[in-house]
Amino acid sequence: MKIVRVICTAAMFLFVLGCGDNAKNTSTYSTDLINNPNTADANAKAIKMPKITFNKKLHDFGKLSRGESISYSFKFTNTGDADLLISDCDATCGCTVADYPKNPIKPGEVGYITVTFNSAGKYGQEEQMVDVMANTQPSKSQLIIRAMVEN
Repeated sequence: MKIVRVICTAAMFLFVLGCGDNAKNTSTYSTDLINNPNTADANAKAIKMPKITFNKKLHDFGKLSRGESISYSFKFTNTGDADLLISDCDATCGCTVADYPKNPIKPGEVGYITVTFNSAGKYGQEEQMVDVMANTQPSKSQLIIRAMVEN
C-alpha cells in the first residue's frame, strides 16, 4: 500500500511541475513571416497563386459487382496564375487509390487525377473521399466517389 501511495505522490508531483506558466515564453512574430494571400491589408503585394478547378468533384459508379475494380479520372484545370503542384492524394480507405500528376501544371493547363476503387470485401452503398493536397488556397480539395456494391 505504501508503494502505491509513493507512486501516486510522485505522479502528482510530476504533473504539477509539467503544468508551469508558459506566459513568460511567448514570442512575437513579425507579420513578414506570414504570407497569406487572403489578407485584409489593402497595401499587401499581389501574390500569384495557382487554383485547382475540377469539372466535377463527385462521381457515382452506380452498381458494381463485389470484387470489381473500377477507375474514374477527375479532370481539373489550373485557373490560377502560378504553377500548380499536387503534393499528395490521400484516400479514406485502402480500397481506393489515386494517381495524380507529379509535374507542375502551368496556368491554363489541364490535368487528371485517376481514382481507382476496388470493391473486394465491400457490400452495399460505398462512399470514399480523396483529399487532394496542393499549393493552393485552401490547400486541400476533396473528391468523392460512390458505388452500390452487389453480390
